[in-house]
Amino acid sequence: MTPSPHATEATDAAAVTDERLEELVRDACAAPSMHNTQPWAYVFHRRSGVLELLADAARTLPEEDPRRRALHIGCGAALFNLRVSAARAGLHAWVSPLPPATGGDVLAAVRLRAGEVEREAATLHPAVAERRTNRGPYEETRIPGVIREQLGRAAAVERARLVFPEGWHYRMVLDLLADAEAGETTAHRAEEQAWLRAEETAADGIPRTALGPRMREGEAPVREFGEHPDGPWADFEREPQLALILTRRDEPADWLAAGQALQRVLLTATRAGLSAAPVTRALEHPSLRWLLRDPSEGPGHVQMVLRMGYGPSVPLSTGRRTPDEVLTFRD
Repeated sequence: MTPSPHATEATDAAAVTDERLEELVRDACAAPSMHNTQPWAYVFHRRSGVLELLADAARTLPEEDPRRRALHIGCGAALFNLRVSAARAGLHAWVSPLPPATGGDVLAAVRLRAGEVEREAATLHPAVAERRTNRGPYEETRIPGVIREQLGRAAAVERARLVFPEGWHYRMVLDLLADAEAGETTAHRAEEQAWLRAEETAADGIPRTALGPRMREGEAPVREFGEHPDGPWADFEREPQLALILTRRDEPADWLAAGQALQRVLLTATRAGLSAAPVTRALEHPSLRWLLRDPSEGPGHVQMVLRMGYGPSVPLSTGRRTPDEVLTFRD
């Protein structure tokens, strides 16, 4: 049963202390985002008890993400983490995406209150800290059908669809991903390089130690991240397992929903012992992105491509900004 959104401010204020809010935002910040830009900010309005999720305009990718679609997906993933953390804390997160009365950088308003919680979301909380983007080679072991079904249901709960392409569609997706990697522009490469970090302890961006090895053999769609001649080589999967996340429409609200679906899928996969890595290069080219879908499966827009499977452990997570850096309190 979905609780009523008309909770009293007194109940909300009693349920959400500053310390609790910081815990929720810390979990939200563990979400993935393109190049680990972490393009989010939060404003908590004490009087109304509303937490706003905003896009951080200083962390956009104008060359690779000019429509800010990937930004919305990253913020949607953070929003789902917030919901998971709230559920674990006994709070329900009532989300209103894209409030019409606020500015363009406000992506969602969240009212947190005690009461009925998202029980299934709460069970995913341990995976928030465990999830990693795994850029290494995976085993050839196939993902069991029962787990594929679980991942599909996870996407459907968030109004999205998860598809494991097969046959000619699978071959076409692999070819498009390879074409996108080969066709990277100079401007894209420069923007990508700006988010690489030499230090493992950097608060954002991708440490060079997290790039993974270069592919010697295999067909896995692996982002090269430019030249790193000192990096190791490895054999990757001959038949990589790919999954597509689609939404029916292609508007900002759909991108935000796709981000929540992506994170629910990733946390569900983590809990099942799977590794995953986003494959976004083809999504950065509108002509290639359109070709990724299978028209025989009906309407839909591909929002994310994932490489999934059973990979080596990734002991270190990439850096994250702290609640002090992303959360503002207002009366």
